[in-house]
Amino acid sequence: MEINTTSSAVQAQGISASVGVTMLKKALDIEAQSAMALIAAIPQPAQNASNLPANLGQNINTTA
Repeated sequence: MEINTTSSAVQAQGISASVGVTMLKKALDIEAQSAMALIAAIPQPAQNASNLPANLGQNINTTA
């Protein structure tokens, strides 16, 4: 009798773990979709809006 109870408990834990993994995958998919929607919502910068040279702002000068 005790073996059957232990076996049932192990099966329940396995099912619980697989449900948890499935829910985690679903949550990650939803987060990825939300991130893609936010990225798509970023407006594109205007080209030559202030009549600056095209090469301005292409490089960053740094010193240590």
